[in-house]
Amino acid sequence: MNLSGAVSFIQSHQTFYLAAHQSPDGDTLGSCLALRAALLLMGKEATVVCPDPAPKNLSFLEGVDTVTDTDGIEPPKEAVIYVDCADHKRTGALQSILESAPYQFCIDHHGTNPRESRDGDWVEEVGATGELILRLLEALHVPITHGIATALYTAIATDTGNFSYSNTSADSFFAAAKLMAYDINLPELNRILFREMPLAKAKLIAYVLGEMELSTDGRLNIAAISQTVMESFHATKEDCEGLIDDMRDVDTVEAACILKESDGCVRVSMRSKRSCDVAAVAKQFGGGGHLRAAGCTLYLPLDEAKRVMRDALTEALA
Repeated sequence: MNLSGAVSFIQSHQTFYLAAHQSPDGDTLGSCLALRAALLLMGKEATVVCPDPAPKNLSFLEGVDTVTDTDGIEPPKEAVIYVDCADHKRTGALQSILESAPYQFCIDHHGTNPRESRDGDWVEEVGATGELILRLLEALHVPITHGIATALYTAIATDTGNFSYSNTSADSFFAAAKLMAYDINLPELNRILFREMPLAKAKLIAYVLGEMELSTDGRLNIAAISQTVMESFHATKEDCEGLIDDMRDVDTVEAACILKESDGCVRVSMRSKRSCDVAAVAKQFGGGGHLRAAGCTLYLPLDEAKRVMRDALTEALA
């Protein structure tokens, strides 16, 4: 399935749930909210649903106050579009209710996506799902508003690491250039998305850099954050965003892994620089992602999860 399949799916239906993944980031929320605004302009009904609250640093996105979570959500009337979801499991507590939709489609950019949506999947390994949504809106001839442009720029900029990750392509820059034409306040966006941080996050950075463990001749960097540590810093899940990048940036490191204990499970994030396929490692544990950025969830005690991931990444590095 490709762009034409996505266009046909939208033209064939009137009422949509747009599903964002758990622990939402700028790409899933920016893409969902841009698509929602476009569908409303087309005279259709659209609601963004997400199992977790939007991060504070994305509260400026137009329509973010309309995002619906697990409380009181009704079964889908007609169609669901999974947006930036590497698989349906990424919708967390919403998965069972979303699977009851009569029609479902997925728009995503993760290479590990199993393409499991009943009515088709448009999966293309571009810099961000926001790039695909921009192409979709152009194909649907929907006018790009300032709010849509800001949401899509946020999607692309955040998922490419402000245009610095290996998934950044010429098309990523072309898409950003198109969106800049809609009076995006670039300095303000850059400050909100990439510069400011809460005090709790600053404390977490200091903790992780102090507790990280190097192995495999300095090529593997791994750290774990317990729920007790999170509570002592009054930190939230969103405060953990970006910590993995600081670990990967150590000069000898090829692969970095951070484990976060949360509500009976351990959430794992992995990054690599050049030669380690962390998506393949994540897939071993039911996760997925990209060649250089991936994750999974383990239902193990934190210390055991750390040992398991160290062994798997050591083998991958070998």
